[in-house]
Amino acid sequence: MRTTETTVRFSHPFRLSAFDRAQPAGQYRVVTEEERLEGLSFDAFQRVRTLLYLPADALPGHTREVVDIDPAELAAALAADALLGPATPPHPT
Repeated sequence: MRTTETTVRFSHPFRLSAFDRAQPAGQYRVVTEEERLEGLSFDAFQRVRTLLYLPADALPGHTREVVDIDPAELAAALAADALLGPATPPHPT
């Protein structure tokens, strides 16, 4: 088994089909687990799952959530976020 960990950043709220609601902008930990394919003359790995760690809810009694996601859907959401450009800070009133 091989595990790869990365961090992705969304500048805007985003949705994936694995969620029941939009997630806020911010940094998210992504862990990809792969298993080695046996019987080959070279090293090859097959993705087993990709996990996205959601931030803990601020509500009392809620814990951090880990969601199994489709990496292609994550890549598409990151590309869509990049097209929206950087988030603009709110104007002081």
